[in-house]
Amino acid sequence: MLRIPPPRTLRRLAALLLLTAAALPVAPAAAADEPGWTAGPASGGAGARRPSFYLAGPAGAVLEDRLALANPGDRERTLTLRGADAAGSWISFGAAATVKLPPRTRAVVPFTVTVPPASPPGDRTAAVVAAEGGREAVVRVDLRVGGPAVAALTVEEVSVRGHGSATAVTYTLVNRGNVPLTPALALHTEGRLGGATDPRASRALPVELPPGRRLTLTEPWPDAPALDRVTLRLTATAPGAAPATATATAWFVPGGRAAAWAGAGLLLLAAGAPFLVRALRRGPPPAEPSPAEPHEQAGGPGESRAASATELTGANR
Repeated sequence: MLRIPPPRTLRRLAALLLLTAAALPVAPAAAADEPGWTAGPASGGAGARRPSFYLAGPAGAVLEDRLALANPGDRERTLTLRGADAAGSWISFGAAATVKLPPRTRAVVPFTVTVPPASPPGDRTAAVVAAEGGREAVVRVDLRVGGPAVAALTVEEVSVRGHGSATAVTYTLVNRGNVPLTPALALHTEGRLGGATDPRASRALPVELPPGRRLTLTEPWPDAPALDRVTLRLTATAPGAAPATATATAWFVPGGRAAAWAGAGLLLLAAGAPFLVRALRRGPPPAEPSPAEPHEQAGGPGESRAASATELTGANR
């Protein structure tokens, strides 16, 4: 027959088991999350560790730097290296695009950045990527191509869309220089019926426009008129760039066929009013003179015909 120990004995056995489990060695939880290898810019001797690469040179130059790889683990790693992002095609590792790292080994891999000869001056971004399996380490590369910096901005393709409170102005900004731009925009409108409206002061746009890029934006216009012919003028500015201006014309007519015809008539009347006023100020055109009546000589018709028939011969009478 099985004997069950008293409750006090069971409590002592449970406490003894807990103490025994606490004394057993436990593997650190971070070991499963350890990446096993690292990648970053190689330091130049005793200098501070660099968080990213920075390279500068003129168009056509071949720039050089080094990537440091470290494998602190207990098994060999095989890493593939490549360039990425906007100027990633300029980066080359040559024959070292695949690197085998033995356990507890550190390697320094050189790479080059070849700036195309026709590259305009300005800043570029790129990245060096080291990958193994599904894991990647990305190191930023900042590039500067030497030469004069040119800031140039244009405003294009201005149009008005929507009605009422949903009216919006659509436009396109184009960076035609070689440096990034942070543009600002001012909007001025002038109506045929309502006159000039309060212009919107220039305000910074929450965008950065890289060199050579186009960006289409929308500016809300909730207080657009219900009936008018409005001329819009958009002025975009950016540090170092000349102001860029573009204009457009928008017709606003109320909805409904009858209202639309009435609105169109008012707009046409408003558009033609200045010409009508000038015409009224000039007055009617002067009357053309009537043809002159033939002058009748005194002495009767016969005498007039005789005088007109007299021939001058120069002979003495």
